[in-house]
Amino acid sequence: MNNFIKRLLLMILVTGFMTVLLNLPVSAQTTNQIPRKIVVFQENFVNEPAQIGWLRGAGAVIIKSLPLVNAVAVYLPPQAERALKGRPEILRIDDDLVINAIAKPQPQPTEILPWGVDRIDADLAWSRTKGFTVDVAIIDTGIDLDHLDLQANIKGNVNTINPLKSGNDDNGHGTHVAGIVAAVDNTIGVIGTGPEIYLYAVKVLSKTGSGWLSDVIEGIQWCINNKMQVANMSLGASSGNDSFHDAIIAAYNAGIVLVAAGGNEGGPVLYPAAYKEVIAVAASDKNNQIPSWSNFGPEIDLTAPGVYIYSTYNNGYYKTLSGTSMAAPHVSGVAALVLYTPVGTYDDLDGDEIWDPIEVKTKLETTALNLGYNSYQQGAGLVSADLATK
Repeated sequence: MNNFIKRLLLMILVTGFMTVLLNLPVSAQTTNQIPRKIVVFQENFVNEPAQIGWLRGAGAVIIKSLPLVNAVAVYLPPQAERALKGRPEILRIDDDLVINAIAKPQPQPTEILPWGVDRIDADLAWSRTKGFTVDVAIIDTGIDLDHLDLQANIKGNVNTINPLKSGNDDNGHGTHVAGIVAAVDNTIGVIGTGPEIYLYAVKVLSKTGSGWLSDVIEGIQWCINNKMQVANMSLGASSGNDSFHDAIIAAYNAGIVLVAAGGNEGGPVLYPAAYKEVIAVAASDKNNQIPSWSNFGPEIDLTAPGVYIYSTYNNGYYKTLSGTSMAAPHVSGVAALVLYTPVGTYDDLDGDEIWDPIEVKTKLETTALNLGYNSYQQGAGLVSADLATK
């Protein structure tokens, strides 16, 4: 009897320990070797607590819910994934893709006044773009929330990697991007494409400049919930999936102008830039030449300055970077300037007197300057703030 009681107590202790282990935070478990997945449920199964409970019972470790795509991000052992794939409640299981910031660091300093802002004639548009505000989300590594050249324009922030922390930048990439969009006209540092644009830091990438698709999707959800008008994504992955595209479609349908870097590998356009709902941007230099490393393909929509771009950086500093990551925010800034202006009869394709994403894209493309390259390299050409706001 004593042995039986001992065995019974041991079983209870082991069961209790496993229950505690399954409910520990993700960081407390050994998950480094377990694949990260996005489990997407059927449309008729939208109960979030039930989804989480059901996945835990199947052996998954929960990371976060993704209501935008009716999914849950999880650590999913292969045997659990095999078991789930046959379940009628499951629509599909996507990889939680690794997403990277897109930049080419350069050590050389350049002009204090950014040549790119001048090249796209942004300053010529400022007299026409006053009177109300435009909200631009920087979906990236965050923004230096205390930077003196950005602070006045930063109106909100979120951290989808760790909701207990702010959207403050611990890498520098997002801060550089933000300065290109909307560095303040305050006599110091640099001036952005639209110095009165409101900035929102949506931190989805870590201090290493990389992150997970699930965090990006949550960031896109935040943009929809908070009624962002433009979202800049100077990030990308070599492949996409349905969860990524569904999130992009939802943001597009919510009226957000989506802009993304084409990539710096001298090859195919990265995702999300490759999606048709997104304005994909190639890079050009001071001589209006497109560098060999700027990705190309039928998805490229526009070109913008992206070589030796001087902009804001972490801890109040400034830095020169190159890449389509620097080109995209020039376009995001011009898109915001277009939203400042009334939509004309010719531009209002659906007659609702409101700028829609397709109307903004069309305006930018029809007013772009041909650089002499084929459309796979330059898209419609170099974006022009002056012409797009007339």
